Amino acid sequence: MAEKITKSDAEWQQNLSPEQFQVARKAGTEPAFTGKYWNEHEKGTYACVCCGQPLFSSETKYNSGTGWPSFFQPLQKDAVAEHTDVTHGMVRTEVRCSKCDAHLGHLFEDGPKPTGMRYCMNSASLDLKKEDLKKE
Repeated sequence: MAEKITKSDAEWQQNLSPEQFQVARKAGTEPAFTGKYWNEHEKGTYACVCCGQPLFSSETKYNSGTGWPSFFQPLQKDAVAEHTDVTHGMVRTEVRCSKCDAHLGHLFEDGPKPTGMRYCMNSASLDLKKEDLKKE
């Protein structure tokens, strides 16, 4: 794994919108059905909005009906880090970028086959790198 990226809040705020900062750096959550990627169907790679690390492929994205972009697995298992989150009176598995520790969303065990997992992510934490179809 690449070296960890650490910056001060002021440094992160220089490169992120207020919503991106609140969600990715302060573990916020965007309202359901409001993020730019919850209903996105373009092919490409979803990268961390903070550091650019590739996280998820559009090939593993599916409509979970929750209003957030959902994936059944990350690109690489070590691209994300999982932590126990006990905020808001619940016990959940929080998902963070393994390179810069950006909050991405939460992991649930109610996803589709083949993994049965639902990586329920915030659009504000992601940056879709669309596939260039002209390369073919």
